[in-house]
Amino acid sequence: MAKEIAIVHHADRRTDVTMPYAPGIVVRRGHLVFLSGVTAAPVYHSHPHRDEEFDLPGTMHEQAELAMANLTKTLEAAGCSLRDLVAATRYLTDVGEQDDLNRVWARHLGDHLPTTTTVEVSRLATHPRCKLEITAIAVTGDA
Repeated sequence: MAKEIAIVHHADRRTDVTMPYAPGIVVRRGHLVFLSGVTAAPVYHSHPHRDEEFDLPGTMHEQAELAMANLTKTLEAAGCSLRDLVAATRYLTDVGEQDDLNRVWARHLGDHLPTTTTVEVSRLATHPRCKLEITAIAVTGDA
C-alpha cells in the first residue's frame, strides 16, 4: 500500500511566518511505526542502568547529534527514514538549549516538517547526564 501523507493547514493560515514544524499531518495510507524514546546513550544498554554506559558529551549539540543518529538507526530498522517521521515529542532537561537542538534537528530533517512538541522536564529516567529524549511516530509504505 502506497503511503499518503498530507500536511494540515488552517484556512486562515499566516503566510508571512515560517514554522519549523507542521501544524498537523493526516496519514491516509501506510503503516504507523511508534518509536520508543531515544537519547544520546546507546539504544541497547543495561537495565538497571550502569553508570559506565552513560559517558555522554556535555553539550546539547553533541547529544542531539547522537540522539539523531540513534533515531535514524531505529527508523532504518523499521524500514523508514527521517523523511517518514510524522510526529515527534522532544523532552529537554533545559528548554534554554532548544535552539541548539533545533539547529541539529533542521540540519538532519531539511525541509521535512513533522509535527513536534517540545517539553521541559526536570530529569529523564534514562540517566542524569541525558539532556534530551525523542519519541516519534513514522509511517511506512511504498512511496
